[in-house]
Amino acid sequence: MSNQVEASIYDYPKYYDLLFGSDVAAEYRFLKACFAKHAGCEVKRIFEPACGTGRLLIKLGRAGYEVGGNDLNPKAVDFCNERLRRYELPETVVVGDMSNFKVKKKFDAAFNMINSFRHLATEKQAVGHFECMANGMTKGGLYVLGIHLEPTACPAMQEESWSARRGNLVVNSYMWSKGIDRKTRLEHLGLHVDVFTPTKRMRIVDHMEYRTYNKSQFMSLLKKVPKLEIAETYDFSYDIRNPHVVSGTTEDVVYILRKK
Repeated sequence: MSNQVEASIYDYPKYYDLLFGSDVAAEYRFLKACFAKHAGCEVKRIFEPACGTGRLLIKLGRAGYEVGGNDLNPKAVDFCNERLRRYELPETVVVGDMSNFKVKKKFDAAFNMINSFRHLATEKQAVGHFECMANGMTKGGLYVLGIHLEPTACPAMQEESWSARRGNLVVNSYMWSKGIDRKTRLEHLGLHVDVFTPTKRMRIVDHMEYRTYNKSQFMSLLKKVPKLEIAETYDFSYDIRNPHVVSGTTEDVVYILRKK
């Protein structure tokens, strides 16, 4: 590549948004179906922790929902608020820690669709996150949480790649597991993001750490926050008609958590 930088993909919100935005339409339909099927309250106000560029928040806001969110990365927050402003929506995304926050108004539903929850490196942070979500949610409200579990009955997927294009901008990515520290339960991941435009080529070299969960570890975590219950589970096909039973071979799962 003609230009290589070691940086976080989160510092390049335009490329991040394109790369992870391909499933927005399916995610949007799935969320609305979840609200209708599983919520114990009318969903009007929606919150996204670790919202990044807010690709789904924007779509939900334009559909008439009151939306808000937080993220640790100021560049992502600025990017999201700029888009909210462009669509004449309130700039309701703030810089904040998803394991330690409070909301001014309780929300009826929340979502975190692509593994951002696993950035929380410790059990204490994960419990704190669920407690914040439960405390900020109305009774009967939903938290739609998508994560990758570590399978116990088959080998885990070690790498994946995907591409996205918008006009003359092409973004290719390759992610691979460098290994898991069993003591800390942190999986070390490498990520290469190759960016192509008519005038520029660059590679972003990133390193990420995700806390690992198998089925029993996640269930053990959830028991520490008894205000939340599992209403249903799905996989990443986002088919509301086809719930998924989590087993030892499950890797991709969407937990529908509901506040008691």
